Amino acid sequence: MRPFCHIGPLKTAGCRKRALGQLPDPACTPGAVDFGITARDLCPHLSSKVVRAVSLSTKKAVRAAYNDQRPGEIDHLVSLELGGSNDPANLWPEDGKIPNPKDAVENQLHAKVCAGQMTLATAQQIIATDWRKG
Repeated sequence: MRPFCHIGPLKTAGCRKRALGQLPDPACTPGAVDFGITARDLCPHLSSKVVRAVSLSTKKAVRAAYNDQRPGEIDHLVSLELGGSNDPANLWPEDGKIPNPKDAVENQLHAKVCAGQMTLATAQQIIATDWRKG
């Protein structure tokens, strides 16, 4: 397992489900980044170092924390294309269509990181704290 860092504290039960397009409960999904990933690994496209698959047991744990058993996407708060981790602190059940508006912001931030217009850490902070302003 590669090292990661939670962006905030983590709660594993009683998570509040948010309305469509809203940020996840920050006590349950503060975000987590993979320290083993650099901008060089991410640009221009994800390298083989980035593991996409989230285990079924992790998905179940995230759904249980949010008391949400409906089918749908388990999304990364800090996307993999921005060095996000598959850790439960970075996951939540997101409602809505795929792709969603957050995906466009992730793509824009990724492009800025790869063009040298923004640091990876800055992009991670933006997407974790309020992607709607990205």
